[in-house]
Amino acid sequence: MAGFITVTTAFEGLMYIAVLTAGGYFILNGTMEASDMIVFIMYINMLITSVKRIIQFTEQFQKGLTGIQRFHEVMTAVPDVDDTDNTLVLENVKGNIVFDDVSFSYGKDDEKVLDRLNFEIKEGEQAAFVGPSGAGKSTIISLIPRFFDVDSGEIRIDGHDIRHLKIHSLRDNIGIVQQDVYLFAGNVKENIRYGKLDATDEEIYEAARLAGAAEFIEALPNGFDTDIGERGARLSGGQKQRISIARVFLKNPPILILDEATSALDNQSEMVVQESLKELAKGRTTITIAHRLTTVEDSDTIYVLTDEGIIESGSHEELIAQEGYYYNLYTRQ
Repeated sequence: MAGFITVTTAFEGLMYIAVLTAGGYFILNGTMEASDMIVFIMYINMLITSVKRIIQFTEQFQKGLTGIQRFHEVMTAVPDVDDTDNTLVLENVKGNIVFDDVSFSYGKDDEKVLDRLNFEIKEGEQAAFVGPSGAGKSTIISLIPRFFDVDSGEIRIDGHDIRHLKIHSLRDNIGIVQQDVYLFAGNVKENIRYGKLDATDEEIYEAARLAGAAEFIEALPNGFDTDIGERGARLSGGQKQRISIARVFLKNPPILILDEATSALDNQSEMVVQESLKELAKGRTTITIAHRLTTVEDSDTIYVLTDEGIIESGSHEELIAQEGYYYNLYTRQ
């Protein structure tokens, strides 16, 4: 387009100069009238406009064709993780999660992120994973909803291998609160309703109250109908996080995953959000990933995960008493 505009603009100028120069010469010699020169100038305008329209149509057509091709690639893509022929529907979930000799790597030639990992999280238990970055904590919580499939071993929920479960029913029973909250352009009510699309307004208000978000939402110019902008640009980090927690309250899943849910917040916002998360975790199997160890002190079981796998596990008090890796990590913080 830069080349086209440069060339056409140059030729447009040259054509006008040529017509004006030649026309002026012929008019002075009496072989041409001024009205004829004006007609030639109009011809130039018509010619240049027609050429521009052709080029603009060609550009628009190419953009449209490329867009259709990309859309077709996305819509015909075959997912790496999909339902098998004998999938079961996960119902009446209690939330017992077992990792049995689980190994996983992101590519065939890549180093294993998890190697023969074993642990069990019992129904209603609050478990936490701590350790250095790159040890595989986020990988564990990506494997439970089957964002990836294990290379070997099994992940079982209530005794069912998750590879034999219908993906929709599996993910419908899992709620995730992440560090990076994604909010859509629209109002507060619509963003909370994303957790349960058929929810009533009363259910949305109750979810916001349980998440500790009702007070600040009602203080907004239009309350629950306030437009929050693209990705919640008009809200603070703590407010966005509480809306995401309200979504999960609305969904009411038996299994809850908290992935660094408060690490991006200031101390005051973290305290408010932490209270909401404690309320949310009651009666659910909860898995927490955290670098701030103060957020996992109340967990029933804390797993210390390193490149060597799980090297320590137990309650906060038990791990402190061992004076091992967790103790050193905690005292340093």
